[in-house]
Amino acid sequence: MAVSADVGNGKGLITIDLSNCNLAHSASLIRQACLDGGFFYVINHGIRQELFEELFDRSRTFFQLPLEEKMKVLKNKDFKGYTPLMDQMLDPSKQSTGDCKEGYYIGFEVAKDDPHATKRFFGPNVWPSADKLPGWKQTMEKYYQEALGVGRRVARLIALSLNLEADFFDKPEILEEPIAILRLLHYVDEISKPELGIYGAGAHSDFGLLTLLVTDEVSGLQICKNKDAEPQIWEDVHPLRGAFIVNVGDMLERWTNGIFRSTLHRVLLFGQERYSVAFFLEPGPDCLVECLPTCHSGSNPPKYFPVKYGDYLAQRFKDTSSESSSY
Repeated sequence: MAVSADVGNGKGLITIDLSNCNLAHSASLIRQACLDGGFFYVINHGIRQELFEELFDRSRTFFQLPLEEKMKVLKNKDFKGYTPLMDQMLDPSKQSTGDCKEGYYIGFEVAKDDPHATKRFFGPNVWPSADKLPGWKQTMEKYYQEALGVGRRVARLIALSLNLEADFFDKPEILEEPIAILRLLHYVDEISKPELGIYGAGAHSDFGLLTLLVTDEVSGLQICKNKDAEPQIWEDVHPLRGAFIVNVGDMLERWTNGIFRSTLHRVLLFGQERYSVAFFLEPGPDCLVECLPTCHSGSNPPKYFPVKYGDYLAQRFKDTSSESSSY
């Protein structure tokens, strides 16, 4: 749906078929997608439609709980658990309120006595009571592992598209022990009013390496392929049943010296509830992100200074938490 003169209908996204044995062809398509706009569909990824449907059923069940029940599993210091409505403000320069959504963060499950539990963004998850939501934890853990597997497969194609070895991102500090974050999202039945600074989710680019998104059948996601353009041109990205909508994050832009650019996106609401599930594939907290060897030369030196990913992510979370949040 077009909401103003600066919103187009979109021209469709490139589709990557993970069942295709021709890896060079798939890597070429991914490179084209990442150079064009940083968003693409992924199909034939191996996750059953029944698991997607179970995932969304469980998500709806949680968000339909009374607020006092949801507040019992409030987000902790490692960003795991429930985030209330308006908790996040992704575009403070244009928003008058926080995003019209609530969410739930789930990370890699690490026991309290595990040595990794002391690392930032690791440690045990926060789970709703099994008495209230039987089977909920098991569904989320199953989907988490399957989405992580798909993300690693896509990352291997991206490595090939950059003339790297396919397993470049499989290193322990990158994707063998990543900060992979599953986030359930529920957008309320609000009507976005950009002129008043009211959005489902304000314009932003994602923080990490890749994001794998699945949504219900309600549209609302929009992308701006040229974030430096004035005025910005927004295009609709429509749901595709059974497919992931995948996009490049800020860390991949940094790694590639700006060759692959993370893409601004936002969510507009049209008076209808909307559910989506995002899987953020992030490097490990100790990963030093610096320009890839195939992305710089004497005439094209690195544009970004090296950064430790855990420090960077903590700052980004802090920057996008709504100041109006009070629990």
